[in-house]
Amino acid sequence: MKVGPDQLQAHLASQLAPLYLIAGDAPLLVAEATDALRRVAAERGFTDRSVHTVERGFDWHALNADARNLSLFAEQRMIELRLPTGKPGTDGAKALTALAEDPGDGVLWLIVCGEMDNKTTKAKWVRTLEQAGVFVHVRNVPTGRLPQWVQQRMRSRGLQPSGNAARIIAERCEGNLLAADQEIEKLLLANGPGTVDETTVMQSVTDSARYDVFQLSDAAMVGDVPRAIHMLDGLLAEGVAAPLILWALDRELRMLARLSWLMQHGARAEDAMTRARVWSSRRPLVRRALERHRDPSAFAAMLEQAARTDQVAKGVQFGDAHAELTRLVGMLAGAALPAPIEDVA
Repeated sequence: MKVGPDQLQAHLASQLAPLYLIAGDAPLLVAEATDALRRVAAERGFTDRSVHTVERGFDWHALNADARNLSLFAEQRMIELRLPTGKPGTDGAKALTALAEDPGDGVLWLIVCGEMDNKTTKAKWVRTLEQAGVFVHVRNVPTGRLPQWVQQRMRSRGLQPSGNAARIIAERCEGNLLAADQEIEKLLLANGPGTVDETTVMQSVTDSARYDVFQLSDAAMVGDVPRAIHMLDGLLAEGVAAPLILWALDRELRMLARLSWLMQHGARAEDAMTRARVWSSRRPLVRRALERHRDPSAFAAMLEQAARTDQVAKGVQFGDAHAELTRLVGMLAGAALPAPIEDVA
């Protein structure tokens, strides 16, 4: 069964399937869909929850064993499987197909994936999961519809945008739904519900002295090391969560890695950025980052550092999240950094 993200709430109000596959390229909308499912599941007795993240060397047999183990605390369990790449590999595809055929008694499955291309959505494991449960394929909001999306979201929060207020937010955020949502929340906290005009929006956008995660990414991409590190320190001092900062950096790194790969295989920079849907206003800073890191292995190293930083921020690995983020920002900005402590003999 396929359900759109805007139909999920109505579906959950009427029934709860044994498994859900939620995938998409809009982190905010994917997070909201998964939160809605978790909330309803908890209300219906699925209070025992375990989480598995698919990484290199993931043990699919352990996942199956977890599903078969009886819980000491609850008869109904929710098992969440995070598949960031949306590609489980041969063993994973077999395991997920088997899971769809027999999800287990008293188990609710939530499988969360990143962006899926058309080929992946037609794969056997996806079709089997869709037939056995519910597939929620979240699509990013097209650029042309973004002002309308912002307007609807503002109204859902009790704000009444007038004139071009919604359009200004949409243009500033350049298609980033999380950034747009943050701007809306900031307006609501500062002014309360009611009418919001263009002047209010412009004042909120231009008068905010607080750095944001996207400005940090931009500073690192253009190679401004002192400013990027200063902004990182400011964000962390203000209590901005490390995973949110990491999300913004990881987003740019994956885009840069893809562009670098395309260029290594013969594509011109402009053609590569067109294929990757890079906004024209961001192309100069993207070009500077690519020129600074001409070795394709550089972005692979940064993505490895991002993965380690994620593990440290979540407490899975020992370390200092602030230090790991500083190293990652420095790598992207082009700073000369010492080797990590764990690599020093």
